[in-house]
Amino acid sequence: MHAWLCENPVGVDALTWKELPTPEPKAGEVRIAIEAASLNFPDLLIVQNKYQMKPPLPFVPGSEYAGVVEAVGEGVTHLKPGQRVACLSGTGGFGTHTVAPAALCMPLPPGFPAVDAAAFIMIYATSHHALVDRAQLKAGETVLILGAAGGVGTAAIQIARAVGARVVAAASTDEKCALCKQLGADETINYSQGDLREAIKVATGGKGPDVIYDPVGGDFAEPAFRSIAWRGRYLVVGFASGPIPSLPLNLTLLKGASIVGVFWGDFARREPKANAAMMAELAGWYTQGKVKPVIDRTMPMSELKAAYAHMGSRGVKGKLVMVNQPAG
Repeated sequence: MHAWLCENPVGVDALTWKELPTPEPKAGEVRIAIEAASLNFPDLLIVQNKYQMKPPLPFVPGSEYAGVVEAVGEGVTHLKPGQRVACLSGTGGFGTHTVAPAALCMPLPPGFPAVDAAAFIMIYATSHHALVDRAQLKAGETVLILGAAGGVGTAAIQIARAVGARVVAAASTDEKCALCKQLGADETINYSQGDLREAIKVATGGKGPDVIYDPVGGDFAEPAFRSIAWRGRYLVVGFASGPIPSLPLNLTLLKGASIVGVFWGDFARREPKANAAMMAELAGWYTQGKVKPVIDRTMPMSELKAAYAHMGSRGVKGKLVMVNQPAG
């Protein structure tokens, strides 16, 4: 097998494409021939030694991927060789093969292509857990989605629409706002232009959003939170802009509002049955056409460094997916 190996986590340039022994699955594991792997923000942080999970060196980055089960370890009964799966294991995806815990593999229904499957779990699980579980978003409520043209943002638009909510999507360019409209956003805000609070006021008829979905953080957090509706729920999803914002807590009192943390990974670990039920619902929504990953582009696995550069340029709409030929 071949894989991109991180032997020194000082950045993307230190990754090397190497031939490695093809691993055998241990008890509870499966070996997967990888068809496609998506590029996520944590995949950048982990090779810079900036992510909360610090795998032992050397490691193969690539948190999320899809492919075909080649071999199963002792005790694995729900997966069989030849079965197609998606997996989010944190590492291992940027190569031709990997071993992964069988419990983390999502069996794919027929007609679920590898490129979509490799771009599915992280963004849809995060956004569903955030909006449906943590925010209890209801039909008829208004949700403001920041960073709406990115991976989790595009998933959040689709999930909010599936629930019957009204969607106000905020993004950094007119082109990204147009994509959000195509996905079903009712209103869009280009937050690189003008006053964000005033734009939110106009888009919500002065009421403010019932739910704010924020994977961006930074300078937009406070003006967005100041705009929230009475009994609003502010979802802390991530900090893609870099700085972790500090919010004046008196605002929660004045608006009767909640600040709600979203950590899907720990939810999946602590509440596996609830997580499995959620993933089954999401797979059903995919087959019904309610959700479908937005793919910015696919690139050959050999061009991983160029893909990282493209992601770093903030020009990505939806997800970047690396493919091994032939990809399903």
